[in-house]
Amino acid sequence: MTSDTPDILFEDVWFSYNHSPALRGASFAVPHGEFLAIIGPNGGGKTTLLKLALGLYRPQRGRVRVFDVEPRRASHLLGYVPQNSSFSLDFPVTVLDVVLMGRLRGLKGFYENEDKVKAQEALEEMGMGGYEFVRMGELSQGQRQRVLIARALASEPKMLLLDEPTASVDVEAQGILYDKLRELNRMITVVVVSHDVSVISSYATAVACVNGAVYYHSSNEITPEMLKLAYGSCPVEIIAHGLPHRVLARHEDKYNV
Repeated sequence: MTSDTPDILFEDVWFSYNHSPALRGASFAVPHGEFLAIIGPNGGGKTTLLKLALGLYRPQRGRVRVFDVEPRRASHLLGYVPQNSSFSLDFPVTVLDVVLMGRLRGLKGFYENEDKVKAQEALEEMGMGGYEFVRMGELSQGQRQRVLIARALASEPKMLLLDEPTASVDVEAQGILYDKLRELNRMITVVVVSHDVSVISSYATAVACVNGAVYYHSSNEITPEMLKLAYGSCPVEIIAHGLPHRVLARHEDKYNV
């Protein structure tokens, strides 16, 4: 892989669920060091796009490359924070237990001293040092999200992919999480699915509008035209750069970037 090779490459990628297209002709590239925000309506294909990049799904047509190889061959280089990481708050699992899960690889069923060191470093990185033996159920939602990001970081990834990381998190905690992601972006590529356009415009370096098709924009400027591409006819109120935009019109059905 050369310095010019993108960290993620989609070439004419199609994917359907039960013959219902989720992604149609998606073509875009994510260069190294980017902070990519993915926006779009529910059911528009955002999570599908992430799962294709992670190698959890295979494209039914087209090609996906991550670090210039098939996604499954690059899985050890990726840290992933899924949209739904729900668990019983009564379950007696500690913060350290959760983060150490990020160190499990293959058939290895035990932890070494190095694993504990890396888990501790990840917790410190996310501002959760000192919480190692606190139960997850005793933390706030924002703290739990930081622990889940620490779990992804414990694997020492070259790229971090997050699906709605600030869902159900209060505004103050959202700011803390995004500040941490911006710090991490100095070292690794970050890809985030989010509906929070006002936050995206402050932190992202590029935006992908996903609504069946994928429209990639190599800057973080959010315009009404971009929102129309992302949300089509969905009547939603969104704040971008402090200005409300009502998105109502359906965009032309394009398959390629």
